[in-house]
Amino acid sequence: MTDNAPGPIGIFDSGYGGLTVFKEIAARLPDYDYIYFGDNARAPYGIRSFDTIYKYTLECVRHLFAMNCHLIILACNTASAKALRSIQQHDLDAYGPGHRVLGVIRPTTEMIGNVTRTKHIGIVATTGTVQSQSYVVEINKFFPEVKVFQQACPMWVPLIENNEHNSPGADYFVEKCVAQLLEQSGRIDTIILGCTHYPLMLEKIRKYVPAHIQLIVQGEIVADRLVDYLQRHPEIEGLCSKGGRYQFFTTETPEEFDAKARLFYSGEVHSRHFEL
Repeated sequence: MTDNAPGPIGIFDSGYGGLTVFKEIAARLPDYDYIYFGDNARAPYGIRSFDTIYKYTLECVRHLFAMNCHLIILACNTASAKALRSIQQHDLDAYGPGHRVLGVIRPTTEMIGNVTRTKHIGIVATTGTVQSQSYVVEINKFFPEVKVFQQACPMWVPLIENNEHNSPGADYFVEKCVAQLLEQSGRIDTIILGCTHYPLMLEKIRKYVPAHIQLIVQGEIVADRLVDYLQRHPEIEGLCSKGGRYQFFTTETPEEFDAKARLFYSGEVHSRHFEL
């Protein structure tokens, strides 16, 4: 297989949350081939340093390139926040112009200023994403008049991955984080769910968010922007193979991955182990 042979679109996440993005991408672009790669054995990324996340993400990106993926989506806010720019600036040249890596933060920040009326928006995300300030920086590029307020929610991902997000006990942590965010500004009218896990708690989050506040879920936005990207970049689109074939790889045990994947993805998942 040559470097110019079409290959699958790669979808990377440190764990399972990227499946919520993949579900929306596959719904919009069902004819393409995909490889989903979950680095579950080293998750969570959200508590790790910039250097470690960059190292782990780059390692997985290289493996996806070796699987003949020319286009890779980092369907992980933490990886997008802490690794994407470094990979784009320092590592892609070695692979040539036919290889691209995109993230999930920029598509969201590009449209957010057109959604908010008060120009006060909130972000709920992992500790790593909040500490990176990536949302603040990216939103300021497009909409410098928008004020951004962030709240780290360290318990939300563990609750979801342990299938406790619908339990009464989860309400305490959801209510607490939402209240802490809204205490920062009474003018917030839009909240971005800045973690791909959080759509699974959408209804519970809505319970504690005033009705006038919009909740922004990333999956549909990223899928829409990918459709637009492929239309604007036919040279990359031509390197994405079609056939509707979906493959799943995990650095954890396939049995555990497949069981938990059912929470995030409605289709059949039969993963294979990948040893880093």
